[in-house]
Amino acid sequence: MTEKQSPQIKRAKTSGKKKLIINAFLMSSPGCQAINSWRNEADKTAFSAESPNYWLELGKILENGGFTAVFFADVLGPYDVYNGPGNFKPVAKAGAQWPLPDPSYYIPLLAAVTKRLAFGITISTISEHPYHLARRLGTLDLITGGRVGWNIVTSYLDSASRNLLNGHTLPDKVERYEKAEEYVDVVYKLFLSSWQDGAVKADKKSGVFTDPNGLRHIDHEGKHYNVPGPGLTQPSKQKLPVIIQAGLSPKGRELAARNAEIVFLNYPTKESLKGGIDSIRNLAKEKFGRDPSKIKFLTLITVVIGDSAAEVKQKLENIRALGDEEAALAMFSGWSGVDIGKYSYDEPLDKLDNGALVSIIQAWKAGYSDVEVWTKRQIIERVTLAGSGHIFAGTAEEIADQIQDWVEYSGVDGINFAYTNSPGSFKDISEKLIPELRIRGLAQTQEELANANEPGLSFREQLFGTNELDETHPASALRWKSSETKEEFESRFPKALEKLHATF
Repeated sequence: MTEKQSPQIKRAKTSGKKKLIINAFLMSSPGCQAINSWRNEADKTAFSAESPNYWLELGKILENGGFTAVFFADVLGPYDVYNGPGNFKPVAKAGAQWPLPDPSYYIPLLAAVTKRLAFGITISTISEHPYHLARRLGTLDLITGGRVGWNIVTSYLDSASRNLLNGHTLPDKVERYEKAEEYVDVVYKLFLSSWQDGAVKADKKSGVFTDPNGLRHIDHEGKHYNVPGPGLTQPSKQKLPVIIQAGLSPKGRELAARNAEIVFLNYPTKESLKGGIDSIRNLAKEKFGRDPSKIKFLTLITVVIGDSAAEVKQKLENIRALGDEEAALAMFSGWSGVDIGKYSYDEPLDKLDNGALVSIIQAWKAGYSDVEVWTKRQIIERVTLAGSGHIFAGTAEEIADQIQDWVEYSGVDGINFAYTNSPGSFKDISEKLIPELRIRGLAQTQEELANANEPGLSFREQLFGTNELDETHPASALRWKSSETKEEFESRFPKALEKLHATF
């Protein structure tokens, strides 16, 4: 089913205007998307948590191979919905996104051996106070030379909330997203409004490290947070980490349309992907007054690359053979919030009285038209190979054709590449797929990458050519620029807040 290819298109070069953002989709666990990928003999993730050399090697592979960024997905509890609640045995046994060390500690290792590679990290708004998060993100952005982005999530696992919210289950989406919006606004103020650009002098002769007149309290008093500030870390090159969002729910799309510079999407067809992109672009423009061209969209894809059809088939069979049925069902139950353990293996899932489950199956039916009846067996097959994402399997040329087709149809700006073994999958993408994408004008050339290396561009500079937020972003006016005195900034700050709060 998942090996089925889209009709091939010509290997023609595109207009050259679309240079894809090419991300490596990672987690700090032994497994990410494909079930039991760590069991592959070539995989090195089983002990990556305690191996600095793994991260150093991976950073070099990605930088030299032409990747734009690493994206760390993260959750804060085990997937324990299946035959649960509280049943974490299947994912623990299979190493399926468990255990999960804090991924932020691996970013400095990756940054140490790279000049250009950027880093997106998922941090939930329920995990810590915004004052503390701003310090952690600010430190990472400083140590990487401004190469960090923050993926804003509100969490979806009760296993996380029970540990972080004093045993309580997650609040409903309305409350979570309302609180998240205020959380994000506190972070904006700490990064953009509490330090003047150029406030750090580090002047040994005068003895002035920070100009006191270049610091101010933010004095945030809101419904959920009271934060006087100022922020603990001095500004990085880009001052505010790039803002990323990955929600597909209506509330998630609103959060993205208001705040995000990068949006991660996960749809099973190029048609549904285009619909998702268009809806967020329209929302950003109509409701929040933003320039939609200043939002980049990426989609999640797992690729299996072979030099022949026979090799691709063998690789897919090997992935299936290493899988774990219970872990696949546990992962699906965690993502969907539906305990799939309640249903028999051959029960048609789109016929059940469960709206959430039926909607997922209907979407998958559109993406995999060769499957007539979806049961738990088909879920196991799909999740084992590619987790929650889509899979492209074929030669590098065939996969590049598919990517070009999706890009030209949907307008997507980049790909989050998941792996079936690491670093092997990323070597294949670097050595086989990216050269094919270059033929089509869809990936930066080696010369373009070298030019990005030399000046040490920040993440935002690589995306948009500037360190500043786009002027239509609701938080753009919060930046305290070096050309403004403290008094001048204070006088216009209320209007900047009006612009920010007008978008609620």
